Amino acid sequence: MTRWIVLLSVFLFINLKSEAEVVVVSWNDAITPVCGDYIKRAIDTAERRNSKAIVLVLDTPGGLETSMRDIIKEISNTHLPFIVFVYPKGARAASAGAIITVSSDIAAMSPMSNIGSASPVSMQGRDIDETMRKKVVNDMVAFVKSIAKEKGRNQDMIEKMVTESMNLPAEEAVEKGVVDLIATDIDDLLAKVDGKKIKKSGKEIELRTKGESLYTVELNLKESILKILSNPTVAYFLLMIGFYGIFFELYNPGSIIPGTAGAISLALALYSLNIISVNWLGLILILIGILFFIIEIMTPTFGGIAIAGVISLLIGSIILVSPDSPYGDISLSVIIPTVILSATFFVAVAYFGLKAQREKPKTGEESMVGKEALAHTEIDENGGYVMLDGELWKAVSDSNIDKGSKVRVLEAKGLTLKVEKV
Repeated sequence: MTRWIVLLSVFLFINLKSEAEVVVVSWNDAITPVCGDYIKRAIDTAERRNSKAIVLVLDTPGGLETSMRDIIKEISNTHLPFIVFVYPKGARAASAGAIITVSSDIAAMSPMSNIGSASPVSMQGRDIDETMRKKVVNDMVAFVKSIAKEKGRNQDMIEKMVTESMNLPAEEAVEKGVVDLIATDIDDLLAKVDGKKIKKSGKEIELRTKGESLYTVELNLKESILKILSNPTVAYFLLMIGFYGIFFELYNPGSIIPGTAGAISLALALYSLNIISVNWLGLILILIGILFFIIEIMTPTFGGIAIAGVISLLIGSIILVSPDSPYGDISLSVIIPTVILSATFFVAVAYFGLKAQREKPKTGEESMVGKEALAHTEIDENGGYVMLDGELWKAVSDSNIDKGSKVRVLEAKGLTLKVEKV
């Protein structure tokens, strides 16, 4: 019995030892709710596996303040050492990314990387008006100073990142006490932090990371999809597909597939645009442009309203996302072809619709008016018969028509045609 207890203890020790690795999570996009959920899941995984530390490999232009604060809460509340590594070479930790970096237990950067530019901006990437700016800046300054004090970092320099949009290269950031060290890669990072002591949850922890195995937490399917949706270009295409799909359904009721695809695309687009925090005036202008195109189809004005639609759609597309947005903007190389394609499509629909309205009917009684036939019998006001398109029809005429004469249909009433001699 004792032997089995010893073997079980050894097995549990080996199993525990095998899981005591370093968890690595990577993010190279704007700081969004998706990023927050991803990092939270990585922390939960690391805690469950009893890992020795968590490394966040970061390269970001910034993002949402709310998501940044949620991430910092997760970093502060985990009992595991949390390391932020601005990597690879040329990476940046700007705006919200800079504050996340300095809030970590150990902040590291790769050569040629930079950190800073944490001045608050509006959700659309524009500067905030003066009164609101003071409130937001003061709040952010208090927040970063408390972080700097807690982590033993240079409060003045970190404050200047917020108040003066200061940006520091890696070497200067280490020299001025904003971050702790420079590392060339993950292995170099783990070697350099090995033996460092940090205070966490009221306890002093000595890191033992050199040579440890790595466990990478990848994005799951849900997070991958939501990350794609936070791309402004994807959101723009989904928006246009949504409008096209719903238009097709309204223009051809019962199609089902275009309407369903359009409704789903529009819902995803609105979710995506909400994450990106777009300029809603731009969205309204895009909607007005589409409405102008639809009006052009319903009441053709030979291009007048279509031109207004092009202008509205173009301006709305350009201002939909600010060039300063951390999510990036929509390239003109995407906007211009989309606007041209949209205008061409709607104008073509209007043209062919107008052409169809002017064409003679191809079916029914009206389609027979103007056609030529052959008198099968004599025809007068009392009646006779004509051969039309291989069919025998009853016919009447105001004048007498001899058998075998060519006649033209003037009118069709039920099964009787009124004809005249050609």
